[in-house]
Amino acid sequence: MVGYAPGGSTDILARLMGQWLSERLGQQFVVENRAGAGSNIATEAVVNAAPNGYTLLLITPANLINAALYPNLKFDFARDIAPVVLMTLEPNAMVVHPSVPAKSLAEFIAFARANPGKITMASGGNGASSHISGEMFKMLAGVDMVHVPYRGAGPALAAVLGGQAQLYFSPLSATVGHVRQGQLRALAVTTEKRSAVLPDIPAVGELVPGYEASQLYGVGAPRNSPAEIIDKLNKEINVILADPAAKARLADLGMTPVGGSPAHFGKIIGDETERWGKVVKFSGAKID
Repeated sequence: MVGYAPGGSTDILARLMGQWLSERLGQQFVVENRAGAGSNIATEAVVNAAPNGYTLLLITPANLINAALYPNLKFDFARDIAPVVLMTLEPNAMVVHPSVPAKSLAEFIAFARANPGKITMASGGNGASSHISGEMFKMLAGVDMVHVPYRGAGPALAAVLGGQAQLYFSPLSATVGHVRQGQLRALAVTTEKRSAVLPDIPAVGELVPGYEASQLYGVGAPRNSPAEIIDKLNKEINVILADPAAKARLADLGMTPVGGSPAHFGKIIGDETERWGKVVKFSGAKID
């Protein structure tokens, strides 16, 4: 179950992993897209599904952000979804329209501080990873920018490409082509370390201590799913993530394979939910 429309990086990863699992297990994996409500529709469907291993959730940062963003959720994500495995991490790229005078992250921070409230920051919508990544940057870098939410990542990217907005925290896979063609300028990546995809571009944390905003993608199941099913899926996905061909394909998408145990992923979910909750509180964002 994928909480977004077909075609994005989340959907592409789900379909790749579904294909690889089908080949390994000899059983068809089907991707169902249930977009809407910041992925809450898909999540609720998995929460209410039978815990038999036949319904799984593609977990994204939105699942960890939504716990603080939506005050009236019908589920508790940390309680109701059993972690299976953390599959990949992907950086956001902090990109600007070429008309922005700053040529580096340091210059941009200086420019933003000198022009409070004058820089427009696009996002794929209130509470989207692109929005909260930007809010974390505002909080830790001490800058004031105007958030402009769009109806999805596509329109947000188009706005920055067209110069209607100046800044966007976009999944790297969606923007690296535009950066290489000179249509956008990448100032930084949002992972803790630099990305092999753009090795000359610094990580935000090199100048803004404590900043890290990876896009994580994992697999979850309904709570009370049998341990043997979760362990079987965990083992198979870990084998796939270690395969050289799979690693190369994921690298093409700007993603880094991770893997690990269900407990490892569960701890990351708890830590990230707490961290994003602080950013949501700082931003004042709420969605009913």
